Amino acid sequence: MRASVPFRVGLTGTVAAGKSAVARRLAAFGATVIDSDELAREVVRPGSAAFREIRDVFGEDVIGSDGAIDRAALAGAVFGDDEARARLERISHAGIRELRARRVAEATAAGERVIAEEIPLLFEVGLDEDYDMIVAIDAPAEVREGRARRSRGWSPERFAAVDAAQLPASEKRRRADRVLDNAGDPERLDQAARELWEGILAAARTRDADAAAGAEDDV
Repeated sequence: MRASVPFRVGLTGTVAAGKSAVARRLAAFGATVIDSDELAREVVRPGSAAFREIRDVFGEDVIGSDGAIDRAALAGAVFGDDEARARLERISHAGIRELRARRVAEATAAGERVIAEEIPLLFEVGLDEDYDMIVAIDAPAEVREGRARRSRGWSPERFAAVDAAQLPASEKRRRADRVLDNAGDPERLDQAARELWEGILAAARTRDADAAAGAEDDV
């Protein structure tokens, strides 16, 4: 039955807009969250095919003292080099897609109602059609730059370069089904996330009702 199919939400948005903060709140409401960052770490775990290829391509300098990929060093190795970044994406993206499909299948088998997937480059990699709803999380550039500096140690130049490499905020907002602005007030974010959750549940009910009506028409 269509009602057993989870309602899939793609969480995307601009750099350091607070996608993970929104995802945590949705998880507290009952969503199953799939984090692309976690999938990316799993794909390149020591001993994996992606790990070996990254080591062969980028050298031992991107391997940390613990034997795992040093994500900061790897990011530095591809920063400002479009060819190197594209090569890294080719190595990792197939594995990430496979893991994401596995997580979705597991959540479906478990009867989960809503799956929220954090995918920063959702539009850029052409995943628009995979979701029942796409939510773009955004914040003013100066707020995002401050977050990136505090939480990631980025310089203003690095933030500007990473931000410029993605679709403009205006385009992400235009293409999303819903936009959540996260300028930094936790209480406002709590309220916005709750309203988003209520909107997700309402949209899921509408989708399932439409599917049920369509099934009756086919009888």
